[in-house]
Amino acid sequence: MDSPTTLAQRIDALLPQTQCTRCGYPACCDYANAIATDAADINQCPPGGARGIDLLAQLLGRQVKPLNPNNGIEKPREIAVIDEEICIGCTKCIQACPVDAILGAAKVMHTIIVAECSGCELCIAPCPVDCIDMIPANDHRNALQLAPHFRERYEMHLARAAREAAEAADAVAQSKTTVESDRAVSDAVARARARKAARGNVS
Repeated sequence: MDSPTTLAQRIDALLPQTQCTRCGYPACCDYANAIATDAADINQCPPGGARGIDLLAQLLGRQVKPLNPNNGIEKPREIAVIDEEICIGCTKCIQACPVDAILGAAKVMHTIIVAECSGCELCIAPCPVDCIDMIPANDHRNALQLAPHFRERYEMHLARAAREAAEAADAVAQSKTTVESDRAVSDAVARARARKAARGNVS
């Protein structure tokens, strides 16, 4: 019998890796862990759809059931597109994308890398000017077929985020060290001036 960790890994391998959060969990792996521990049902993943539910049912020896409508509906794969004339370059969509499928920088027009978009829709809500829409994908592959690619993109996204967080922490630490060093120099100068002034008063 698989351990909960091993079972979660096997479940995760059957999920579409869009990281869309429609299942109610922040990532596909979290949903897999919830299923493995009986905290979630197998019918909460719209991108996986009926086929995904069937695969999970086979793996776990459970009965197939319809997709829970509270989690959304099954539909053909879509990708995001940005109206570049309206985009203000706020970077909020970039921050929300779990697969780093958006190019752009602050105050610079953004664009979607079509081949990398998982269709998660997470970029839509944060956009302050409503310039992002979903359109049909330009091929007939579904999310389950593209899962290995999206998994790789998500892992790269996590690695980048961790690296940037570490770099930011190092920068803060360096800044703190510089401030403390400057303060120590200022204190030393003040003490030296005080000693010099004291000698002058004695003479």
